[in-house]
Amino acid sequence: MSGPMVGLIGVALMVLGIFFLRIPAAFVMAIAGFCGLVFVRGWTAALNLLGYELWETFANYGFTVIPMFILLGEFIYHAGYSDNLYSATYKWFGHRRGGLAVATILASAGFSAICGSNTATAATMSGVAIPQMKKYNYHPTLKAGAVAAGSTLGVMIPPSIVLVVYGLDRGLSIGKLFFGSLIPSLILMTLMALTVLLICRRHPDWGPEGEEVSWKERFRSLPKVLDIAVLFVAIMVALYSGKVTPTEAAGVSCFLGLVSCVLRGKLPLSKFRMAVYDSLRISCMVLMILAGAIIFGRFMTVTRLPNEVALWIGGLNWPGWIVLAIMMLFYAIGGCIMDALAFLLISLPIFFPIVQQLGYDPIWFGVVVCVVTTLGAITPPVGICCFVISGRSGIPVERVFKGATYYIPAYFITIAIMMLLPTITVLWLSNMVK
Repeated sequence: MSGPMVGLIGVALMVLGIFFLRIPAAFVMAIAGFCGLVFVRGWTAALNLLGYELWETFANYGFTVIPMFILLGEFIYHAGYSDNLYSATYKWFGHRRGGLAVATILASAGFSAICGSNTATAATMSGVAIPQMKKYNYHPTLKAGAVAAGSTLGVMIPPSIVLVVYGLDRGLSIGKLFFGSLIPSLILMTLMALTVLLICRRHPDWGPEGEEVSWKERFRSLPKVLDIAVLFVAIMVALYSGKVTPTEAAGVSCFLGLVSCVLRGKLPLSKFRMAVYDSLRISCMVLMILAGAIIFGRFMTVTRLPNEVALWIGGLNWPGWIVLAIMMLFYAIGGCIMDALAFLLISLPIFFPIVQQLGYDPIWFGVVVCVVTTLGAITPPVGICCFVISGRSGIPVERVFKGATYYIPAYFITIAIMMLLPTITVLWLSNMVK
């Protein structure tokens, strides 16, 4: 049996394990990859190869950037900064029709800028924003959809754990990925806000106007969110300068975040313990997925399946944009049916060589894929953010999914703009990083 055929069988068994046996993606990748290596190379070679690969990967000092950024997000989450963010954005935008929904999206973006987690943002904003929108008689579809859409920005806005893992897995600059995602994040956030305005124009009763506050009150609300702005700027400036590594930037920002939370009295010992516990739990989950992906990726390399697929596609003489569009379709579907990070790491050993062969920039490709797979957080059947919002708010999950569908065109428009203007949207800022 040829190597590529063994690789195809391994991929098929992995898919069966995920969807029919319900084995977590991290473990099914590891099992399929290891069994495949044993079949191709034998027990001794497989054990030696994996031992070396896993040690070389996780002994890398750069991987500490993952738990550091996760811990920073957990400090901000447990310190309750979301209340200040929502209050500030509400005072600036809440007096307009649909303004509370716009404020929810903007507050979610600000919270995501440090938290970096879809589910944490969804859980937090469900508890903060939905009761306020209920108070002003916002339609359940509008308020649930706004929280769902806003929560997905956590994967796009730096420091994004998905972009960190993508950069570490492919050996790319995390700083370049972070800066490359800034403009697409702003485009997507703006389109989401415009979506709210269009919904309220069609259904004026869905988003009634809120109370208007004075300009003095608006400016007085800004210092309360200054900490998050300072942390975000500190991370980006440190990475832009090139004088510190991403790991050092993550460590310093994590320390500054802790000091800020403690000095403001927002992080008592009980919440500190919860933040550390949740950080360990999430970090272990991410690193287990990464370990499984390393094993499966090595199996793919040994079977030469990615190279054969790349050669086969190259022989078709299809235009590059058609091949890329097919890839994006796979990522959109994959993000709907399994964890976005797991699917990304499963697919990269196969798709990344094709992207390189077609001549696309890997930084640009990573940001585009990040946007595409983010869709899975608000689309059925997985749609983890929608289930979190439903559980926290009591809104039926069907209505949450319905509200989220209004924002899907914003993703497609963002992706189209990125494909048509790759230099302006991604590469312009990323190339500035030293």
